Amino acid sequence: MAVMDAQNPLLGETTCGTLLQKLQEIWDEVGESDEERDKMLLQIEQECLDVYKRKVEQAAKSRAELLVTLSDAKLELSTLVSALGDKSFLGVDTVKASGTIKEQLAAIAPALEQLWKQKEERVKEFSDVQSQIQKICGEITGSANEQAGAPAVDESDLSLKKLNEYKVKLQELQKEKSDRLHKVLEFVGTVHDLCAVLGMDFFSTITEVHPSLDDKTCVQSKSISNDTLLRLAETVSALHEDKKQRLHKLQELATKLTDLWNLMDTPEEERRLFDHVTCNISASVDEVAVPGALALDLIEQAEVEVERLDQLKSSRMKELAFKRQVELEEIFAHAHIEIDPEAAREKIMALIDSGNVEPAELLADMDNQIAKAKEEALSRKEILDRVEKWMSACEEESWLDDYNRDDNRYNASRGAHLNLKRAEKARILVNKIPGMVDTLVAKTRAWEEDRGISFKYDGVPLLAMLDEYAMLRQEREEEKRRLRDQKKFGEQQNTEQEPIFGSRSTPARPASTKKVVGPRANGTPGRRLSLSASQNGSRSAAKEGKRDSMRLAAPANFVAISKEDAASHVSGTDRSPASP
Repeated sequence: MAVMDAQNPLLGETTCGTLLQKLQEIWDEVGESDEERDKMLLQIEQECLDVYKRKVEQAAKSRAELLVTLSDAKLELSTLVSALGDKSFLGVDTVKASGTIKEQLAAIAPALEQLWKQKEERVKEFSDVQSQIQKICGEITGSANEQAGAPAVDESDLSLKKLNEYKVKLQELQKEKSDRLHKVLEFVGTVHDLCAVLGMDFFSTITEVHPSLDDKTCVQSKSISNDTLLRLAETVSALHEDKKQRLHKLQELATKLTDLWNLMDTPEEERRLFDHVTCNISASVDEVAVPGALALDLIEQAEVEVERLDQLKSSRMKELAFKRQVELEEIFAHAHIEIDPEAAREKIMALIDSGNVEPAELLADMDNQIAKAKEEALSRKEILDRVEKWMSACEEESWLDDYNRDDNRYNASRGAHLNLKRAEKARILVNKIPGMVDTLVAKTRAWEEDRGISFKYDGVPLLAMLDEYAMLRQEREEEKRRLRDQKKFGEQQNTEQEPIFGSRSTPARPASTKKVVGPRANGTPGRRLSLSASQNGSRSAAKEGKRDSMRLAAPANFVAISKEDAASHVSGTDRSPASP
């Protein structure tokens, strides 16, 4: 019953006091001595003290661990904030500076979690940017295909400033890559154009530089390395040099072709077959852009044609030389310059047969002679034109003299009105002859002083001809005055004899008064023709004949045209009659 009572308290709240009371009851019942009781109580107290000590030590250890954890958390928080470079991070501001350790840990935990998440994102950003930088650098250096692995990210500095620096560097590299790619494409385009002009295989040429430069490769996949750019530049330079050399060779061949064509008077139809060669004879390197314009087979074709024409040239030199000699003789003939064509032809034959002169040099020398002859003819043109006008005026003067001696000139015969009109114009022209002669003399003397040689007309000095004409004209004028004086004297004699013998009788006309206006019966000398005279071998005889047959009214080299021809010429220009 007592035991049950002792346990009853256990059914309720058990405390140290209830247990001590129960222990006292048991001791009383057992009859333990006070000494034993004190001993046991001291033992209980010691055991309780040991338990408290263990608990305190455990609590102190737990507190120390929490403090270390809190310190580590604060240090990590500070490190993350410093690494991320964000001093105003929101999680740091919410951390409590005071409170229990667990409260402080509880406050730091969300901030750390957010910083860790932000760090992971920032590390990923750094890794992506650095990977792109590493890739572009590899493309530039030519080591893009090497497995370099992912770039190491410096987690001690994950600030936005550092990230922006990497991004700026990436942008610069991207721009450099774009510029390099643009330059590569320009080089590739240039190689394509050069290969087209030179007739070369573009595919094999460009793939020798780098396989990725093929047209089938994506633009972004093309190599932009330093080595590729260098080899492209060298290829373009080599192709440019090849183009320059081929163009120079082709232009030399085109020049030879043109010279040979000109030498041999090649027909235009045959020349057109090589228009694709001669069209670039004066073009610069940059101007030649037609595909195949400098192909090797085209140059070989031109070389074969030049060789063929060279072989043909030697067989046609005589023909070409004589053709130029004819041209030279015609120039001298039109310029009324006396030459010896037979001697010139014999000299050409001797030079060609001897082989001491190159055919091209001979033709070039003759071309030079032709050019000089043309210059000489041009310098004589003004004087020759004036000589022609003077000769025409003298012919009209001769015709007018014949006309004035014709007593039937006023008869109403057929064409009389035309002769009257011509006579009127002839008188006007004849009055200009002295001025023509004076001007011609002045021009001729100026020409001779300028060149230091005598101006000859078909071998005869022109000034001598003019002096002779002036002298003859003066003699003729004196003869006219003498005849007029005789006529006047005769009329006076008839007037004095009229009162004695009656009215004045009409003198009998001479037998030649009915002379018809036309070609002269006494044979007027013809114009001097230097070429025909020289070819007939009678130049000196012709000169003597001209001088001997020179009439009073005209110089030795004049031709008296028939009056009928002159009348028909006048009637064609002006049909109104005119009085003499």
